[in-house]
Amino acid sequence: MRQNRTMESSLNEFLSTLKFNTDGLIVAIAQDESSKKVLMQAWMNKDSIIKTIQTKKVTYFSRSRNQLWIKGETSGNGQELIRISADCDGDSLLLTVKQSGPACHTEQESCFDAGSAIERVQ
Repeated sequence: MRQNRTMESSLNEFLSTLKFNTDGLIVAIAQDESSKKVLMQAWMNKDSIIKTIQTKKVTYFSRSRNQLWIKGETSGNGQELIRISADCDGDSLLLTVKQSGPACHTEQESCFDAGSAIERVQ
């Protein structure tokens, strides 16, 4: 029981340091635990952060569907939470995850493998 109170207290303290936007959302970047590769960017709200920490299954907030979604729930390409940290301003999150399968809906390892890029910017 005491451990639950400590965890709840730590969670509340962590949430109090975050700066959510006017829609109650915060940017979340997922990074692979092993390769350190950036996998994707999505949005989270307080409920998705709490659910992620409680279940260790990364849960995001879908702006288009206006609901929580567990990464991999339909595709099987889920993310297990290893660590969650906020940046120095408290307005974005870094999720260190154990990725199962490709992170991107295009079946690429990373969403940043599927997009356009400019290389060797000077």
